[in-house]
Amino acid sequence: MKIRRPLKILGAVVVSVAVVVAGVLGYFAWRYDQNVTRASGAFGEVPGAGPRPERLVADAENWLVVGSDARSEGATTGSDAGDKAFRPGAQRADTLMLVHLTAGRDKAYIVSFPRDSWVDVPGHDMAKINAALSYGGASLLVATFEQLTGIRVDHFAAIDFQGFQKMTDAVGGVDVRLSETVRDPKSDKVFRAGVNHLNGEEALAFVRQRYGLPGGDFDRIKRQQAVLRALMSKAVSAGTLANPVKLNGLLDAATEAVTVDETLSGNDLRGLAFGLRGMRTDDVTFLTVPVATTASRGAQSVVLLDEKRAKRLYEAVRRDKVQEYVAGSGKTNDVKKVR
Repeated sequence: MKIRRPLKILGAVVVSVAVVVAGVLGYFAWRYDQNVTRASGAFGEVPGAGPRPERLVADAENWLVVGSDARSEGATTGSDAGDKAFRPGAQRADTLMLVHLTAGRDKAYIVSFPRDSWVDVPGHDMAKINAALSYGGASLLVATFEQLTGIRVDHFAAIDFQGFQKMTDAVGGVDVRLSETVRDPKSDKVFRAGVNHLNGEEALAFVRQRYGLPGGDFDRIKRQQAVLRALMSKAVSAGTLANPVKLNGLLDAATEAVTVDETLSGNDLRGLAFGLRGMRTDDVTFLTVPVATTASRGAQSVVLLDEKRAKRLYEAVRRDKVQEYVAGSGKTNDVKKVR
């Protein structure tokens, strides 16, 4: 997978923050378009994969957003990355989210997929979904996701840990609310019950913690979504928009840390910006793909998806009817307060 010049945000912060920021700041989306870096081959042919799914609703849009656990001391996405840093085998998908934008651009639905989801990876048999990025880069991850869900991916975006920290610091940190005090045994950080103000380094530790949480990786997913929501809220706040220094820092961060697919043109970015300019955080709904249970496959701990319930969600996304899915039997994540 060849990278020419990457963008700045978080797996789901990737599109979601970029989407909301761009939506409010259409002019600046044009101004900073030159910063955007694109990856080639994200939708290339993959051996063992079937034909790509059809697009059922022309104006709806689906982004596959990845936060990578780069096995490198330097940046692997964004303008600081080198071609050799972001490559198959260099990282796995630490965070994997589907961002669905409705045809009317009045709602967004962000669906997290556990990184240990046990799925069929074309050419590699059954494996954890996050391994697809390591095995074959963006193209294999996209093919794996499309084969699993039947959802056509319109765009791919990725950010690494360094880019996430910069994005968080660019908005002056974020506030998240916890229901109880939790210590992270890995970073030795303590997150207190109530509101916690997190800088980039603290936010990264917060979204990466999985040990010491009652729900393990599932609580971790909600934390990631909580920080994403906080980032979005901070990005469109009056304090950011009215402050030229903060605004410039935010837009520089948002357009220099993320890598997007090469099919995304400057006109696409501007169209996205203007189409989403009225969207706010309350218009964004967070979900986790339905899960059946956790299990073991050899020496690996894996997550088995609930295929029957998941198919209903996939079909709702394909037909741009997620609102009806949520109103019926869909379960959403309340991320205003997390563990």
